[in-house]
Amino acid sequence: MRVPDACRYIGISRSTLYLLIAKSEVEIIKLGSSTLVLTESLKALVARRRIVKADHYVQIDV
Repeated sequence: MRVPDACRYIGISRSTLYLLIAKSEVEIIKLGSSTLVLTESLKALVARRRIVKADHYVQIDV
């Protein structure tokens, strides 16, 4: 998906997404001049960041 769609998909800013890309936490591909974010990469990021503690979810900042 395109960068703006990826940002909306997980609720982060464009700059935060680019930081995650720079840290290799989100995988992208270049197709011509377009930057495409792999959906599976976003799902994996959310799964890695999610921590279950005593039946409550704890949010971890980027």
